[in-house]
Amino acid sequence: MLAVTEMVTQTTNRSDLNCTLPHDEGRLPLVLLYSAVLLVGLPANLLTVLLTGLQVRRKNVLGVYLCSLSVCDLTYLGTLPLWAIYVNSGHRWPWSSAFCKLTGYIFFNNMYISIFLLCCVSFDRCVAVVYSLESRGLRRQRHAAFVVLAIILVVAIGHAPVFTMKEGATEGSHHCFEPSQSSAMVTGFYYARFVIGFLLPLLLLVVTNRGILANVQRSTGLQSAQKRRVRQLAVGVVVLFLVCFAPYHIILLVRGIIFHFPWLDNCSFQKAMYTPYTISLGLSTINSAVNPILYVLSSNNIRKDLRRGLAQVCGRVLVRTPSNTSQNKIQPINNSLELNTGSERLAAGKPPGT
Repeated sequence: MLAVTEMVTQTTNRSDLNCTLPHDEGRLPLVLLYSAVLLVGLPANLLTVLLTGLQVRRKNVLGVYLCSLSVCDLTYLGTLPLWAIYVNSGHRWPWSSAFCKLTGYIFFNNMYISIFLLCCVSFDRCVAVVYSLESRGLRRQRHAAFVVLAIILVVAIGHAPVFTMKEGATEGSHHCFEPSQSSAMVTGFYYARFVIGFLLPLLLLVVTNRGILANVQRSTGLQSAQKRRVRQLAVGVVVLFLVCFAPYHIILLVRGIIFHFPWLDNCSFQKAMYTPYTISLGLSTINSAVNPILYVLSSNNIRKDLRRGLAQVCGRVLVRTPSNTSQNKIQPINNSLELNTGSERLAAGKPPGT
């Protein structure tokens, strides 16, 4: 049986050498997708870094996670121009093999750091809402900073084998981390990414957002419209995660399972899985552009800072004009901010300081 398996594997490997993958399929949509994500995500994350930085200075615990998430997304977005050039060039890497490995390392590192930070955001919000009184002495900025550093360290060490993978060697083929026949190490990565990087985070997001939703629905101090807003945010968090990361990780799981059946891991399978794989990888980048809108700009404190900043900018512009009536129009904006502060906190179902 072992001899038959080795013979099948050798035959499959030889066929894979002559297998031409459909690199041109989905080229234009992928380039447009990467460009759109970069155009939306770059200014959105730059803005949220500034806004969440203010929250960090005010000793806001959730601000540590949100600021770290925005910085992570910015680093992630920084690799998109390189991938767009690579895809547009017919999947030919124009730079060195070392640079390919470094780019892939940064890309995948920040993908999973982002996923784990999303879990931290949901967990911290759940604790602050469901256990608001009990958690006041436990939620500290230094604890949040330690968690962020631990996540970065663990993910960075876990992806260190990227520098030794043959998929990152561009000599000869000029391909950079293209899917190919799996090895035992790559298959292990597939399973680890699916379970640790997708399945467990998904379960945590579902449980924490369900806890937030249940607590808010039981509240008698919130109106139905406010409860609906919280429900939409909770559902949106889970749906966004599924849309962005489920297709990619399901394909990884399928490729990992196929590794145990060498006679199925042939050229036909590689061609059939190639386009769905590239599209699913592109979908995963959307998360970095939507995160600022869904997580950061939905925060009451951050929205208040943004409104104050816009009011100050508008005030400076209007003060320069000679019209007194234009200057007087600024004051209602400031007053409305103060009046809406309490209702905004109730709409999010969170206690002050979260």
